[in-house]
Amino acid sequence: MIRNTCIGPLGLLVVLVGASPAFAHSDTAAFVQSAFLEAPEIVDCTLSDGTETQCHQITVGYLPEGRDIGPFCPATLDEAGGIWEWTGKNAGLYRVDGDFLRMLDGLGYRFFDDDGNVYSVDNATEQPTVDHACINVSVDESVEITMLLPVDPVMADTPTQLGTVGKVGVALDGVPIFSDAPQIQVTGHMPALDTCGGHVDPGGWYHWHATSTDMTTVFKTENVDANCALDQNASALFGYTFDGFALYGSREPDGSAPTGLDQCNGHVSRVADGTEVYHYHASETFPNLPPCLVGVQAQGNFSTTATAGVGAQRAGEDGRSEPPRPQNGGPGGMPPGFEKAATALGVEPQALLEALGGPGQQPDLAAAAKTLGVTENALRSVLPPPPNQ
Repeated sequence: MIRNTCIGPLGLLVVLVGASPAFAHSDTAAFVQSAFLEAPEIVDCTLSDGTETQCHQITVGYLPEGRDIGPFCPATLDEAGGIWEWTGKNAGLYRVDGDFLRMLDGLGYRFFDDDGNVYSVDNATEQPTVDHACINVSVDESVEITMLLPVDPVMADTPTQLGTVGKVGVALDGVPIFSDAPQIQVTGHMPALDTCGGHVDPGGWYHWHATSTDMTTVFKTENVDANCALDQNASALFGYTFDGFALYGSREPDGSAPTGLDQCNGHVSRVADGTEVYHYHASETFPNLPPCLVGVQAQGNFSTTATAGVGAQRAGEDGRSEPPRPQNGGPGGMPPGFEKAATALGVEPQALLEALGGPGQQPDLAAAAKTLGVTENALRSVLPPPPNQ
């Protein structure tokens, strides 16, 4: 098991004695069993560092049975929808309502017409016809999602930063968990979250962008008038990350605040069953998810039957490419011109979007170019202009 750790320079977790994570393994028995489309099984898998090991293979649907989702976007300025983390001037977590949308209008982002009707678009069936629209993606009930979690977590040499739309893990209700959604400043549009911190992927399946069973803590800290309908417990196990470690709320089992957290918001401490293991905690502010993962993930750990979005399989039964469901901002989820720019750079469109979409700041072209392995001049030469304001 992991016997001892300390926090080294720059806040990195240093494993002093590592190896068999006897009590740190992911446990499919902890999940809501009705979330699975078929019984979980243990399969051979390969970690990203080449290690051959075993993983839990779990398959879930587009949405847990009985889960009510939304609202996301309000229809008019007189209504309240879900929530959104705005990262520009007056940054913070907001309820998507008239006050918030008028504030954005004052900053040059107009999401409503002269009659107070909010521009809303279902990117599964249509493309935005305005510069700034609120995104309401419809579900695809046929979608199935398959995920792999290492049975025995392995610490990585360096943490993996999650960035924008990074794969975090899976909640106990079977709903996938992802890091920050793309910023309005990057895509021009707002894929609003509901008040539990989730929304529908362009592929038609629901996922979390928050530790949803600890949203009450977030709303109190951020002074947001909202409630999540899920049972709230700041000490509860929420799910497992894709490196196999557990993710808890923002409190220890006794209700105290966790101490000695590393840069990924994890530490070794006693959990509810009395064992001392490495695990992550939610933070008190949004997004309340770990910013990075300390462990090694399995190769091919996330796939869907969808024809668009994260993990999509874009080939039809006849082997020919199917047109993907449109994503936020333009075809394939990119702002207009991003597909062409990515092709010119020889990178994946999603990689380009993520490199430019770091949370809390305007795109850093020098850093993005370094991430993509291209020169800054090459990046500048192919990028489309920012969305109109």
